[in-house]
Amino acid sequence: MSSRRDVLKNLFKTAAVAGSGGLVWGALANETVDSQFVLRPPGAELDTFIQSCVKCGLCVEACPYDTLKLASTGENIALGTPYFKPRDVPCYMCTHIPCIDACPSGTLDLKRLIKESETADIENAKMGLAVIHKETCIAFWGIQCDACFRACPLMNEAITLVFEKNQQTGKHANLQPVVNSDVCTGCGVCEHACIVEKAAIAILPVDKATGKVGDHYIRNWEKSDEEQLKHKKEVESNEDTDVNSALDYLNNDDEELFD
Repeated sequence: MSSRRDVLKNLFKTAAVAGSGGLVWGALANETVDSQFVLRPPGAELDTFIQSCVKCGLCVEACPYDTLKLASTGENIALGTPYFKPRDVPCYMCTHIPCIDACPSGTLDLKRLIKESETADIENAKMGLAVIHKETCIAFWGIQCDACFRACPLMNEAITLVFEKNQQTGKHANLQPVVNSDVCTGCGVCEHACIVEKAAIAILPVDKATGKVGDHYIRNWEKSDEEQLKHKKEVESNEDTDVNSALDYLNNDDEELFD
């Protein structure tokens, strides 16, 4: 019996013939480059996803909520690969993680959902990161709304509410949502639940939603950074010693230096 992968291959070949070959294969080739903002199932490694995914669709079939879709022509997503759009249908974080269990290639890997515990946990997933657009989030206008906060599967952990004084009235407090990037799984339930016309909270791939400080700045309250600072001081101390030695040499009037 033909595997699903073989069926998909035959389907693509048939489409190519029907489309007079060149035009269709040209369209397919254009969609081997992925959109930078596509969201993948839990357990995916984005850097190698397109190369390692066999486009079998088994993870899509295993999803009980129809969250996952297979990319088709015209979506600017690598053809045949699974993805999801939180505004339409988010990931509801199944505890038994059936999409990963169904993956035959290891592209979706339970090991990526292991942190301190020895077992994989969907709460450790990093499908993306929620980002709030404050200008269109009505909670920042002073209108009471906690839709994203209450919808979040990790309520009061991934999203918390901060009381901020209303600067306009000087009396009332605004309840403003704040995303904890260390906890957020990128499931997108918050984006799906947002009540405004275009969601004011959106899930972005982690690398698009976060910045990078670099090695020039140090948080000296963390042990790893203290070690880095200690090493830096040692290097600077050695450099000072070398400079002093050189100056002493140049300033030395001992005739032996010139013999």
